[in-house]
Amino acid sequence: MRRGRIITFLLLILIVVVGLVVAFFALRTLLQNQTAQQQTPTYVQIYTAGQNIPQGGQIAEGMLGTMSIPQSQLTAGEFTVDRKAELLNKVAKYPIDQGVPITSAMVTDSSQGVAIAGPQWAALIPPGMIAVSIPTTRLSLAAYGINDGAHVNVNACFLFVDVDPSFQSALPNHTAALSGTGFPQNSLPVLSLGISSGGAATTQGRLELEPSLQQPFYVVPSEAQRPRPVCQTVLQDVVVLKLGDFPLTATTTAQTAQQNQQQATTSAPPDIITLIVSPQDANTLFYMVYTNVQIMMTLRNPNDQSRSATEAATLQFLLSQYNIPVPAKLPYASQPRIDTLTAPTLPNDTVTVKPASP
Repeated sequence: MRRGRIITFLLLILIVVVGLVVAFFALRTLLQNQTAQQQTPTYVQIYTAGQNIPQGGQIAEGMLGTMSIPQSQLTAGEFTVDRKAELLNKVAKYPIDQGVPITSAMVTDSSQGVAIAGPQWAALIPPGMIAVSIPTTRLSLAAYGINDGAHVNVNACFLFVDVDPSFQSALPNHTAALSGTGFPQNSLPVLSLGISSGGAATTQGRLELEPSLQQPFYVVPSEAQRPRPVCQTVLQDVVVLKLGDFPLTATTTAQTAQQNQQQATTSAPPDIITLIVSPQDANTLFYMVYTNVQIMMTLRNPNDQSRSATEAATLQFLLSQYNIPVPAKLPYASQPRIDTLTAPTLPNDTVTVKPASP
């Protein structure tokens, strides 16, 4: 009898142990399932820019794209697919690049105005600097080696002449004879201007003494005053913002690059360049442009930030710096007479023939 009770007690203990083991595994499986469900994020779809949307552009359905993000990363300003009606017909406050998620801060109602921030290339100008455009040629562009973003030096060549300080006209002055001067009776003094005996005003000269005859001669110029050229570097390490014309309509960066490539291959060579300079340097460039100063640009390494102290090039500088002698006056000369230096014509040169007039 007692043995039967022991067996029954052992069976009860075994059943309890088996039940606890089953309950343990069931509970662990349940907890694992709940943890797995918690670790698997819930995704939602939000709207993105399906294409580049310009500033002030109205949002249309064809401009939109979608992307999936975890529910936990969704912000209040993003538009989910169930808020499509709220997004359509909105206006972009800023340029939105393709693939960027659209938020409520980026758009506004079409009835409200959009503050235009200016062209996209204006952001390339550093604070305190401005952009100024000047005319240019193939020669002044280092054979078109200068392009957008290049670093250049700006050189200028001037022509100087002597002028009369009062008249501000080129010397020498013209002279005329005074006639009819005197003090008539019962009247004011008379002073009138008459042309010299030649019938026209003569050029002012100077009186010289001929040493052999010891006779004075009045020497007048044989030609107009010859201007004296001088060339100097006026600006250094200037950044080129744009070579050629800017597009008249707002475009994306990729479209601008495509337009530049098409312009380089199909259109006429550029005749204008835009430089990033200080306001004072802009005034200098304006003055040189409107006073017919010849402007040349030289290409430099963009990593070279040094400044070179240069001397202005004049005839006197060239003769002394490069040891160029002034030719002596000899009793003989080359034949035929040479008055100008003409470049020789080479066999491969292109010769332009003017059409015969009708």
